[in-house]
Amino acid sequence: MAIKLTMSGKFMTATLLPQVLGIALFIGLWGLIALTSPNLPGPIKTWDSAVELFSDPFYDNGPNDQGIGWNILNSLQRVGIGFGLAALIGIPLGFMVGRFDFLDKMTSPIVSMLRPVSPLAWLPIGLLVFKAANPAAIWVIFISCIWPMIINTAMGVRQLPQDYLNVARVLKLSEWKIFTKILFPATLPFVLTGIRLSIGTAWLVIVAAEMLTGGIGIGFWVWDEWNNLNVEHIIIAIFVVGMIGLLLEKILVWLAKRFSY
Repeated sequence: MAIKLTMSGKFMTATLLPQVLGIALFIGLWGLIALTSPNLPGPIKTWDSAVELFSDPFYDNGPNDQGIGWNILNSLQRVGIGFGLAALIGIPLGFMVGRFDFLDKMTSPIVSMLRPVSPLAWLPIGLLVFKAANPAAIWVIFISCIWPMIINTAMGVRQLPQDYLNVARVLKLSEWKIFTKILFPATLPFVLTGIRLSIGTAWLVIVAAEMLTGGIGIGFWVWDEWNNLNVEHIIIAIFVVGMIGLLLEKILVWLAKRFSY
């Protein structure tokens, strides 16, 4: 029993100590920079503002004055809709691109040309087509999410050993059985990698998109706080965005580990 406790203590020390030291170093550097920059709030002042801000995160005083909780939920809703639409279209399209050589050659120049385009460059197109800020922001999320899903899914299909497909032909399996029994289980790790890349990109893009489109959302909230010269809230928003992005990543990693390939 004592040996187990000792090993557990060593593991906790080896794991947690570097993380605690890293956070302490970051806060210390932040505090030093704040001492030399009067306009930059320090850790203590930011913490006090965060306690006050999160004491009532869901207040509602009208469209332009809502708590940070509502702004986060609205941003997550936009990300969820855009990400979901991208998955519904991008993953099946990736399977078809990887499965059929003609379709791969047909779509390859389009994907290669459009994938490097900055997601925010698509925002004016969304505003022009949808005539409203909210669907335009969702459109930006969709277009930024779909490329990793297509590329990673198609790559997973191409990595499938040819012997698997040869056996399927010998057994005269239908395309549906090939997909459900061979393609999907074998390419699932690649699909999940594409999903993880997409959700990270979506959460990065939504902040910038909301700064430009306005409305209720964490990006617009940051821009509004900048206009009010409330730098503490901007720093808090940076930490909130980072923690939510990390949480989304951890959830997807946890889901990926639930599957056996």
